[in-house]
Amino acid sequence: MTIHRATLLATVCLFAFAPYTARAAGPSKSSSTSGAAATAPAPTIQSISVAGNQRIETSTILSYLLVRVGDPFDADEIDRSLKALYATGLFQNVEINRVGDGLVVEVLENPIVNEIAFEGRHKLTEDQIKAVIKLRARAVFTPALAEADRQAILGLYAQKARFGAVVNPVIIRLPENRVNVVFEITEGGPTLVSRIAFVGNDHFSEERLRQVVSSREQAWFRFLSTSDTFDPDRVAYDAELLRRFYLAHGYADFQVLSSTAELTPDRDSFIVTFTLSEGRQYHVGKVNLISDLRDITAEQLQPSVEVHTGDIYNGDAVERSTTAIETYVRNRGFAFVQVTPQVARHPDTGTLDLQFTVGEGPRVYVERIDIQGNTRTEDKVLRRQFTMAEGDAYNASEVTTTKQALKDLGYFGDVDITSVQGSAPDRADLTVKVTEKSTGSLSLSAGYATDYGPLIGAGISDSNLAGTGVAWGINGSLAAKQNQAEISVADPYFLDRNMVASVELFHSFVNENTTANYEESRAGVNLSAGYNYSTHLGQQWTYSLVQRSLQDTIDEDLVSPYIQLETGSSVLSEVGQTLSLDYRDSKTDPHSGTLWQFGTDFAGLGGDEHYVRAQLNGSYYVPLQAITGNSDWVLVIKGAGGSMWNYDGNHEQIVDHFFLGGETLRGFAAGGAGPHDSITGDSLGGRTEWNQTTEVDFPLPVSADIGLSGRAFVDVGGLQGITRLYAHTAPGGEVTYSYVKDDTQQEVTDDGAIRAGAGVGISWDSPFGLINIDLGVPIHKQLHDQTEFFRFDVGKRF
Repeated sequence: MTIHRATLLATVCLFAFAPYTARAAGPSKSSSTSGAAATAPAPTIQSISVAGNQRIETSTILSYLLVRVGDPFDADEIDRSLKALYATGLFQNVEINRVGDGLVVEVLENPIVNEIAFEGRHKLTEDQIKAVIKLRARAVFTPALAEADRQAILGLYAQKARFGAVVNPVIIRLPENRVNVVFEITEGGPTLVSRIAFVGNDHFSEERLRQVVSSREQAWFRFLSTSDTFDPDRVAYDAELLRRFYLAHGYADFQVLSSTAELTPDRDSFIVTFTLSEGRQYHVGKVNLISDLRDITAEQLQPSVEVHTGDIYNGDAVERSTTAIETYVRNRGFAFVQVTPQVARHPDTGTLDLQFTVGEGPRVYVERIDIQGNTRTEDKVLRRQFTMAEGDAYNASEVTTTKQALKDLGYFGDVDITSVQGSAPDRADLTVKVTEKSTGSLSLSAGYATDYGPLIGAGISDSNLAGTGVAWGINGSLAAKQNQAEISVADPYFLDRNMVASVELFHSFVNENTTANYEESRAGVNLSAGYNYSTHLGQQWTYSLVQRSLQDTIDEDLVSPYIQLETGSSVLSEVGQTLSLDYRDSKTDPHSGTLWQFGTDFAGLGGDEHYVRAQLNGSYYVPLQAITGNSDWVLVIKGAGGSMWNYDGNHEQIVDHFFLGGETLRGFAAGGAGPHDSITGDSLGGRTEWNQTTEVDFPLPVSADIGLSGRAFVDVGGLQGITRLYAHTAPGGEVTYSYVKDDTQQEVTDDGAIRAGAGVGISWDSPFGLINIDLGVPIHKQLHDQTEFFRFDVGKRF
């Protein structure tokens, strides 16, 4: 007789056992009549057998049962035994039947997974999928596991903003109760953001706030960007960007009440809505500074404060002021300092009182530094960027500096540093999380440059060879006016020391017929070594051995005799150094700070040339965010000057001269300003040069994803000084210059007059590299100067 099956509910089982229970415990009519109690013995399980198992041992199955031989036929215990067998995940179906005085357990085992395959996947690798699923080859298959794995795969696609992905597990049955599991995947396209809406914004338009957030509405021109792809983490980050934006504009009570994302019915896009509470705008009332530090007064700290009475409250300015005060105090020997800005709101007057309290901070030391995510780059490559080590005093500003240094390496797509309490309250553990990105490239390029004309190029390089930080490259290019090839290797930490070393072999050919009728070829080697004395101060030494050849390109009658004197071959053996003082906030995209570079070159360690050359360059970056409300507005002031001197009775070659124009003086052709042969018009360069640039960089009123930015500039400069010149003073006082060759006097313009140019330009941070276009007009030039209105460059502007 059957007493229990898998398809029966427990209540049914209880009813099935009711007759036995009644006979065992229920009173009989005779007993009630006679008044004597009689109880029949309860039936017990005499045997338990198992049927249907193929792989799983009978003893294993019996061990899961909660009933044993000799136990009574208890429906609850049998039901729990049934559930226990199902819970193992080993069986597709289980039945427990009573046969006479025994139980028969009939099982149908779940199949074994023979192989797992994925069809239709392109955006994910098999390794990525296998890392999240639980089904494995030679493991037990269950529909529940297949469904869980389906959801896990959909989760991976959701992380890539492909919410329309479809995953269907298909089971292929094989002999011997085995199955192949095939996940059929339809990836679909990325789920985009079709609209970004704002609710509660009274003081700023939706269009202005869309420029603040990093998410973007879908558009055709964003095919090279992912900013219009929906990402929940990005939406959360956008809420923080909105908060910072409103704080920077005086809205100290601002809140993001909610940020919701609604999937459209077609599952192709999201509508993202931010609900805002702006509050009122505050101005700065009183600003107080209190210093509890010995030998540090509030008056000394006052210049570090950027906020003043009457200003619109700016949360970013308060943060910058706090950092500036901390830096000032630490530079004076206080390793542990805490600056606490306190804000007192006065809603009735719309003002905020600020108080900066400066005192001793908690003494916290770095106990441990953990690095995560560097699957390719060696730990030491990251650790050598830290300005603190385990055991040093914890310094928040140095953590920020280290984070920027790791970003400047260019090896990582994302860098994050977090700190938590260590083994004691005065210990801190730092965790560095990085996301590796590709550092190798194989490039084929074609384009146009103003100085060289149409060009094609090819190269192979890697800035992080095998994760060691060593950079190498082989590059070559062919252009209408220049051909070059080079092989280079650079180790930024040579011999595991704070020293960069590099070797470069090169060959180049340049035709200068735009500004002078000659062509030059060079072949040689550069050996460099550099050392950082501190975070901001570094020096680099270079030795160059170069074979040069200069030839005129047209009939001698049309070439300046000065150039004819220079034709032929020469060997340059030169040692040089550059001392750099760098206080920029970023080496790759500076918005504030200064950079000073002083370089000297000495030629004469062998070779044919004998001269000393010195150069000084300076750059000053002034953020205009306080005025414009946008950090992309930057004032850039640059200046450079240099001079060279001959010794040992020799004169310098024209190819060693300074040249002015092009990138250093827009509105003029490269090398087009300065001393010229007044008859042939050839540009001759000079021994003393200076130039200065004032430029404002600003964002253009287009989507930031396009990567376009603009600038307006004024360039000025001067160049003079070539050898073998004779000055002639006319009766009216006018001075002219000439040189004599073969008893023929040749006039040269070499008065060092100021040149100036002004214009506008745009930069496009394209997938093919940074492209610069400048439109420059010469506003002060001399008779023989060569000018240019349009300038096109590919490369980073520093």
